[in-house]
Amino acid sequence: MNANVTAVAAPVTRQPQKKTNKSDIQPRKMDFEFDPSIPRYWFDNDQFKTMLLTALSCTFPEGERFFVRSVRHFQKKLTDPLLREQVKGFIGQEAHHGNEHDAFNAFMESKGVSTSKVDAFVRDGLKFMAKWLSPERQLAKTCALEHFTAMLAEMILEHPEIFDGMDERMVPLWLWHAVEESEHKSVAFDVYQDQVGSYWMRTSEMALTTVEFIGFTIFHYNQLRAEMDDSTDWKSVGQGMNWLLGKPGWLRKLGKSYLSYYKRDFHPSKRDSGYLRQQGLDKLSRLMKRPQLLS
Repeated sequence: MNANVTAVAAPVTRQPQKKTNKSDIQPRKMDFEFDPSIPRYWFDNDQFKTMLLTALSCTFPEGERFFVRSVRHFQKKLTDPLLREQVKGFIGQEAHHGNEHDAFNAFMESKGVSTSKVDAFVRDGLKFMAKWLSPERQLAKTCALEHFTAMLAEMILEHPEIFDGMDERMVPLWLWHAVEESEHKSVAFDVYQDQVGSYWMRTSEMALTTVEFIGFTIFHYNQLRAEMDDSTDWKSVGQGMNWLLGKPGWLRKLGKSYLSYYKRDFHPSKRDSGYLRQQGLDKLSRLMKRPQLLS
């Protein structure tokens, strides 16, 4: 793997970033810049792994903005002062996630991958949902998708070997995103419980969102796969499916965490992942040579 990590980002400051709210959920402005020498297939020189993560990244900018709008709709109604501050942190983190993945997606577009096509599809789809779903349903969908991102994030933090073979200049983007998704994993859920609270709506929306998440991830991967150097590379697809479902089978490892969402007493904070986040932040600081900036 390429060890020239500092080429990934150009930090605007070497000083610790100021707190933006009175909670532990603080946005970190990263300003990633992607070195043109990073190869098109930056994840293990593999089409499947690279395009799968790129397809996910294509959904992030508009998806994060959808999350922000769904939570912000209820923001003024919140009476818990700590939750109000956590919402500010959630909004700030999600805004930075959208911006940084916009930059990554533009980088992949420069490599000949049609990320803008997927981004436009996602934007139109979320506009449709915003028109036809109630604010309560939109918030329930946000909770469901936040659970997916938290599960994936904490798997990354717990099993950093999942990045084996990834160009090291790409690792900070995904590691930073994972840390912050874990940090704010309870915020949308707490807003939902405070303002809506329906068990049926929460679980039924998760069931529907699961089908959508899997279906659209496959669809967006195939949208990008059409742009590959070799769209008939079934060896890459086969190895990728084994990577997800066989051995090591990363998706299979999420089964217990996924099913826990359907319990009546579920709460994201029941899994204390503070130590995982600290490990992730320590590694991120080393990779980017920005001590104390990310704590």
